Formats: sequence, C-alpha cells, structure tokens
Amino acid sequence: MKKPMASEKNMTEKELKKLSRKQILELLLKQTERADSLEAKLDEAKKKIENKDLIQSESGSIAEAALKLNGVFETAQKAADQYLKNIELSAKKHEEELEALEAERNALQLEKEKFEEEKNAFLKLLEKNKKSIPLIDETKDDKKGRGAVSKKAKNLKKSPKATAKKNKQRKK
Repeated sequence: MKKPMASEKNMTEKELKKLSRKQILELLLKQTERADSLEAKLDEAKKKIENKDLIQSESGSIAEAALKLNGVFETAQKAADQYLKNIELSAKKHEEELEALEAERNALQLEKEKFEEEKNAFLKLLEKNKKSIPLIDETKDDKKGRGAVSKKAKNLKKSPKATAKKNKQRKK
C-alpha cells in the first residue's frame, strides 16, 4: 500500500476542486484503506492487551500502555476525520455543480419561454397583417385572367419616400 503524499494530506479546497471525480474517488479509497489499516493495528493492539502479554513483557506501568493505546486512537481518529472532511468537500463540490446546472437550466427555460412568446406574437402579427392587406384583388381580373394587384399591394412595393410624396399630392 502506498503512503499518501504530503500534498494529498493537506490539499486546499482549490486543489480539490481541480480534481476529477475519479481522482477524488481514488483519494477516498486511499483514505479508506488507511483507516482500515489503522483499525487493523488497533485490533492488534487490543489483542495484545487482552493477552496480557503486553502488561507482563513491559516493565512499565499500565499508564504507559494506555498512553501508547491513546496514540493509536488519536491516529485512527485523525484518519477518520480526514476521510469525513474529504467526503464533505466532495459533496459540497457536487452540490455546487448541481446548483449551477439547475440555474443554467432555469435560464434556458426562461429564454425558451421568452422565445415562444415572441414567436407567438410575431405569428399573430403576421396573421393580422395577412388579413388587413390583400395583395390580390380576386374580384377583378387583369387582361391575362389573373387577379389584379390591389392598390395597397402596389403601395407596399413603392419606396417610403414615393408613398409620402404621393400622399402629399392627394391632400392638395
């Protein structure tokens, strides 16, 4: 089992954010393996205490054995704390990503709704304009048997300046 690098032990939040999901899972796996290893050492130490071999073989007092056992507990606790911190950071990162995606989805939904409203307004306007401006007068035929082009349609083809000039002349 590889020992974690010093940089893995003290990663900043910025460095954790740069990691891919696979790398985070690998770190979590390493921390789990480390916690398991420490638990195995702890179990081994407990067995030695239960066997009374530790108390008989050492000339020290029970207080010294307790201090050694406390060191194992402290190491195990630190590993567990680090593991939980890594999980919390990972969860926070995923929450932030989810919030960003939801915000983007909401923005796109609003944009879609706005587009639909504009499209519907445009279609209504187009439909209204079709009804109000007949381009072909079907009641009159020109010499070739086609519907005659109405005056309104002819005016639409003219430039705005020409139309304005013609309107002034009519007023006189």
